[in-house]
Amino acid sequence: MGSWSIGHWLIVLVIVALIFGTKKLRNIGEDVGSAVKSFRKGLQGEDKSSEQPQLKADPTPEQAASAEKKTETTR
Repeated sequence: MGSWSIGHWLIVLVIVALIFGTKKLRNIGEDVGSAVKSFRKGLQGEDKSSEQPQLKADPTPEQAASAEKKTETTR
């Protein structure tokens, strides 16, 4: 019982590809890659507030009233 040779790993890879399919494995690889990339950015301490869009302010009372009138007319 020693370490696995390259032949054993190829057989395992073929079995995994048959079970999950290559498209599913590619999607999993992309997800893991993006997670590692965002983890590295988090470790570097980049300011994420500049990347995220700003939230819009609450509507003014006139805008809220006009929106209520529009919903009443559609009922």
